[in-house]
Amino acid sequence: MAVRKLFGTDGVRGKANQYPMTAEIALKLGIAAGSLFKRGDHRRQVVIGKDTRLSGYMIETALTAGFTAVGMDVLLLGPMPTPAVAMLTRSMRADLGVVISASHNPYEDNGIKFFGPDGYKLSDEMELEIEERVFGDTKDCLAPSSQIGQARRLDDAVGRYIEYAKNTFPRGKRLDGLKVVLDCANGASYRVAPTVLYELGAEVVAISVDPDGRNINADCGALHTDKMCEQVVKQGADIGIALDGDADRLIVCDEKGQVIDGDQILALVSREWKESGILKGNGVVTTVMSNLGLERYLKANGMNHIRTQVGDRYVVERMRADGYNLGGEQSGHLILGEHSTTGDGLVAALQVCAAVVKERKPVSQVMHLFEPVPQLLKNVRLSDRALARAALDSDPVKIAIDKTERALGDNGRLLIRPSGTEPLIRIMLEGEDQAQIAAMAEEIAQALIGEVKALEAHL
Repeated sequence: MAVRKLFGTDGVRGKANQYPMTAEIALKLGIAAGSLFKRGDHRRQVVIGKDTRLSGYMIETALTAGFTAVGMDVLLLGPMPTPAVAMLTRSMRADLGVVISASHNPYEDNGIKFFGPDGYKLSDEMELEIEERVFGDTKDCLAPSSQIGQARRLDDAVGRYIEYAKNTFPRGKRLDGLKVVLDCANGASYRVAPTVLYELGAEVVAISVDPDGRNINADCGALHTDKMCEQVVKQGADIGIALDGDADRLIVCDEKGQVIDGDQILALVSREWKESGILKGNGVVTTVMSNLGLERYLKANGMNHIRTQVGDRYVVERMRADGYNLGGEQSGHLILGEHSTTGDGLVAALQVCAAVVKERKPVSQVMHLFEPVPQLLKNVRLSDRALARAALDSDPVKIAIDKTERALGDNGRLLIRPSGTEPLIRIMLEGEDQAQIAAMAEEIAQALIGEVKALEAHL
């Protein structure tokens, strides 16, 4: 595959007002993507949503200029969760959907990701074609003056997504009596998520719902759960729900303030869906990072477990290819194929709440379905990406890896992968003994460092 110049695993991303996240590149992306999705003789339309970052205004305006320049009409949604944009792209019969967000990253960053008319993220091939057009001559793509596109706000976008989310909750059921602490990360869900839970009958204590352009994900949300956990205990709540900046990720905590990650949520939903007969493929798709405890739980309960490389897009691709409707990541990206085409933190939270209300037990009992195997993540920073990859193929490192795998046997896992963007080797180890896997990780790390130094000496 050709080398990517702009797109990473989840769209184009970078620090706002620095390449590639500039108004100039956003304009070119609008022209390039718009010209690619001109299909048929009908009036083409693109849906644009964003999170609450300060730079969203700049990028939204530049994208709008690009799309209208090639003759596409633009529907502006304002701050909306990523899954809402995917849903509205399908609902509005749009040719393209765009989300302006850097997800869980700090406010200084921003990103642009595209959805096709089916609500799924674009393929690698389409992204590469957009790149080619960005760096090519786009003069022939511009529409005649009489055919320049129009831009308008979709005033009822919030209401549409609220109704859609509520309709994913079991028909005829309510959340009466459930007290929820909801952390919206000062992000895209700050309006929709509290409303959905409130209208379903929950008592909602909403926190991090005052975005100012700079406080998105700042010590709050799915990556910083301390505030949520503290409030659950303080308020005597039944459950804590934390979303990230664009609301495609979910982490929860129980009534004791103990964090529950995406693996436990997947275990719960898989059980519920299997019992109700809606689980397709009789299994779950996850990445290689999901805990061995989840794998054992699924197998013990007669379900399949399929692993993919890291990235929710690869989970979705495998789900679509093999006919599964449930997948996700340990980090809380949960793809509920019965309802959504991408990760939807709010919809996943509703599935969790439905199970809690049904069982009438504390969350700590409902959601502790398996004992996680101790897991250790270690990043080994090296001097050069090429040398790091060469070290992985060296005999001393292979010997250390083989020794570790033999010691673990069936009671653990070893995963080693080079970073795609930095001179890093990522080591993930799972095993029954935390001290043992820490020593194993250190042995592999030292072998890598030693081999890189040896390679450098011969340069």
